Amino acid sequence: MSVPLSVLDLAHIAPGRSAGDSIAGSVALAQQAERYGYRRVWYAEHHSMPTIASSAPAVLIAHVAAHTSTIRLGAGGVMLPNHSPLTIAEQFGTLDAMHPGRIDLGLGRAPGSDERTTYALRRDPSSAESFPQDVQELRAYLAGESRVPGVQAVPGAGSRVPLFILGSSLFGAKLAAALGLPYAFASHFAPQALEAAVATYRREFRPSEDLDAPHVIAGVNVVAADTTERAQQTFEHVRRTFAQSLFGRGRTFTEAEVDALMSSAAGMHVESMLSCSAVGTPAQVREQIEEFRRRADADELIVAHQARDTEERLRSVELLAEAVELTPTA
Repeated sequence: MSVPLSVLDLAHIAPGRSAGDSIAGSVALAQQAERYGYRRVWYAEHHSMPTIASSAPAVLIAHVAAHTSTIRLGAGGVMLPNHSPLTIAEQFGTLDAMHPGRIDLGLGRAPGSDERTTYALRRDPSSAESFPQDVQELRAYLAGESRVPGVQAVPGAGSRVPLFILGSSLFGAKLAAALGLPYAFASHFAPQALEAAVATYRREFRPSEDLDAPHVIAGVNVVAADTTERAQQTFEHVRRTFAQSLFGRGRTFTEAEVDALMSSAAGMHVESMLSCSAVGTPAQVREQIEEFRRRADADELIVAHQARDTEERLRSVELLAEAVELTPTA
């Protein structure tokens, strides 16, 4: 392919497994991605979710970075309304000091949680309203040009850790364009505004000291397996698991209840959310993601390798890399 591939690690905690198991799987996934020539691995901030282990992206990045050598690692993203800009500048400045040239910082406006968890995190439901100003304050800390007199991010000042704006609507596209920052669209679970958002970002982009031309990253789900049947079985499992987590509110479903859920409007909603997915053998997946890249007008794809377990996920990483002829590390 003519565009780089990266990995979005959703840090799933599988049924019957622990957060420690999930984190060990994240290390193995990053090592596999590094081995096969992916550009970066990102982790998303989620809170109070029993099936996701990436509530503290900076801590997870530090751990994975210590077990890898060259691949870029970052947040995809930090939900900035949950934090003060200075705190994030210090955290990612520290990461950059420990692992120079390997750290990214993607920024999102959503809380990554429900209203009660938002209260527990920062206790201010209006925090998202200051997102554009908070991004600029954070950017200034990392550039060593603090907007708060007498306050510096240490470590962090002058590090210029690369910033990315994340989004699934025109808001993020317009902000990224106005600030001259790369834009990452969450099409792996919210694809509805993909084409409009990317077109808006490219049309309104203003060059900055950080970026002289637009750069679009688009998310896509991938299930690559040795056979079509195996890939389809895995993706069906992913759809059903996603539906239960989205609509189950902590309850346990029987298989018959999941069947009914998938046949309802809720199931149709899940199908729509996961419509940006490439599923099949390596050749089939290559064709599907090339078509998706054209549709998304993307400069880079970030892949959520969906699977039932770590072994399937690692195999998917390998098969996709070989299919698109990524260059493995020596």
